[in-house]
Order: sequence, then C-alpha cells, then structure tokens
Amino acid sequence: MQSPAIKRRLQWAIGLTFLVLCAEALGGWLANSLALLSDAAHMFTDVASLSLSLLALTLAGRPGSDSKSYGYHRMEIFAALINGLLLFLMALAILWEAANRFFSPEPVHSPIMITVAVVGLITNLAVLYFLKDTAHDQKHHDLNLRSAIYHVLGDTLASVAVILGGVVILKTGWFWTDSVIAALVALVLMWGAKSLVGESIHILLEGVPRGISLKEVERELNSIPQVENIHELHVWAICSNIYALSTHARINDAGLGQSETIRETIQNRLAEKFNITHTTIQLETEPCGLSELTCDMKH
Repeated sequence: MQSPAIKRRLQWAIGLTFLVLCAEALGGWLANSLALLSDAAHMFTDVASLSLSLLALTLAGRPGSDSKSYGYHRMEIFAALINGLLLFLMALAILWEAANRFFSPEPVHSPIMITVAVVGLITNLAVLYFLKDTAHDQKHHDLNLRSAIYHVLGDTLASVAVILGGVVILKTGWFWTDSVIAALVALVLMWGAKSLVGESIHILLEGVPRGISLKEVERELNSIPQVENIHELHVWAICSNIYALSTHARINDAGLGQSETIRETIQNRLAEKFNITHTTIQLETEPCGLSELTCDMKH
C-alpha cells in the first residue's frame, strides 16, 4: 500500500506546477517569447508526468485478479511510455518553431520573460523538494516517479536558461537568443524522452533489468554447494522496482531431502544480491534435456 503522504506531496507538486504552467503560457504570449512558451510546454509535460505518477501509484496498489494475476503494476510503465512519447512530440514542435523564428526573429518583451521565468524557477525548486522527500520515502522509487523528477530538474535548468536569455535580450536586443534558448529546452526534452521511452520499451519487452547480469545470477546460484547447474533462466521486471525470475536448478546427491532448504537459500541469495523477490524455481535431480543458461523460445 502506498503512503498517503506520498500521494499528498504529489498532489501539491501537481497543483504548483499547473499554476506556473498557466503563468508561463500567459507570460509567453504577452512577451511573445518562444523560450518562455517552450518552458510552459515543458511544464505541461511535468504536470502530465506527475499526474501519471499519481495515477500509477494509485493503480499499482490495487490487488491482482483472475484476469490480471500481476495486478496493475505495469500501469507505471505504460504511463512512463506515454509520457515519453508526449515529451518527444512536444520537443519536435518547439524545435520547428525555434528554427522558423531564428531566421525571422520577432520582438520579445524581456522584463515579462525574466519575471515569469523567475517565478517558474522558484516553483520548480519547491516541486523538487516535494519529490525529493517522496523518493526518499520509497525504498526503490519507480520509473515513473524518477521520470517526473528528471522532468522537473530539466525544467529547473530550462528556467535558468530562459532567465539568462531574457537578460541577454534586455541588454543587447538580440531577439534571436529567444529561439536559441527554446531550441536548447527542446533538446533537453528530447534527451529525457529518449531515455524514458527506451527504458519503458525494454521493460515491456521483458528485458533483463538494468544492472542485472544473467551470468552473475548463474555464478551466484552455482556457488551454493548443493546446486550443480542453473539453466532455463529468465529474469524480467514486472515494473521498475519489482523483479521476477524463473529457473531450473539441478541439485546433487547431497541436496536430496533438502529441497525446501535449497529453495529458501536460492530465494534469499536472489533477494539480497539482486533485489529479485518474485521467483519460480524448479529443482531437479536428473538432467531435463535443457542445459543452456537461456532457451530459444519458438514463436
């Protein structure tokens, strides 16, 4: 069950971010600043990311059922994937407009631009404080929550860039600076989107979780005295902080009559060394015809 305090902090973060989104969108329109509007677009993705995080945390707490035996943990990954795709499309639109404005600069009201960006910076720092505490309360904060933190961190840097751009325009009258800042914000958005979409797809394809090596898992389990061979090994992530494993383990004669002890030892090793807590282990005393570490599953 997720802590109500975590959800409350996420709700506060969403509310603050939405207010600044509205202020930056209005300020960007009044100041005719693409950089400020791009920061507002980034804020929009922050609101989406935080809202999806809240939704995913709520749904992940629902129990499994006959039709969804793993429950709703994967909603976290779907939310992160949607968020990443939205982020990428938003970045492309900003880059397109930035290119057009670079070659045909438009006047920008820099005092409004700077003032609104400062408000956005202060709010982003406050939201980061909320999310920092939220992440601290989670033993392994999830992919979607981590992505939300990256979003807000990127937006904090973007706000700083918009402030600097506004100062440059105020001092020099170089209106093309606005387009350059907007393009930089868009590139930050695209970098975040690439990482988020890539990791989400990796989990949806049931890839081996980042930081876990099948060979290391094999070596660790083969170091148990009664285990002779590990094969048919599969490791995947149900969501970003719940890892699962299934394997065949052939035990030697010394292990006969100790199957429950051996299974418990294997489970403890997996949990302690690799944070793998959901396991299915088939113990064997005779070769089963499968000797490879992994298997080639036919479509």
